[in-house]
Amino acid sequence: MSFAVLRLNSRRWASHSRVRSDKISQTLFPPLQLYRRILRAHRQLPELQRSLGDKYVTSEFRLHRDIDNPLHIVGFLASWQDYLKLINNGTWQTGSLSKETFEKMSPEQVVQLYELMKESEHVRDGEKDSTKYTVDDSNDSKQ
Repeated sequence: MSFAVLRLNSRRWASHSRVRSDKISQTLFPPLQLYRRILRAHRQLPELQRSLGDKYVTSEFRLHRDIDNPLHIVGFLASWQDYLKLINNGTWQTGSLSKETFEKMSPEQVVQLYELMKESEHVRDGEKDSTKYTVDDSNDSKQ
């Protein structure tokens, strides 16, 4: 199901789907509206965090554009809506991952989280390119 079809059905899902978050039920935003709100919220971040966050959000929404499973869609939207709440409240700087949340993550998610951590360290330290994108030319010069 593409986001175009999802947009048509998202209002129906959002009106019927409730997510428990910190003992408060909230209605889910439709995907495009949520995506735009996140990018707007990133405007208040420092430039390095904003650029990294914008790229990551764009990538994740594109990767999940064709999801068919309604449970995955609701989970995806709920997670990003929680993220939006963190950004808007300013608690993103002091947030941490609970042990329970970490234990629920799949091995692929743990790897992705680790790669995100490494990439954010590169951005924080002012490195322009990550080492995983550079090519080792030391063997080429010996030939």
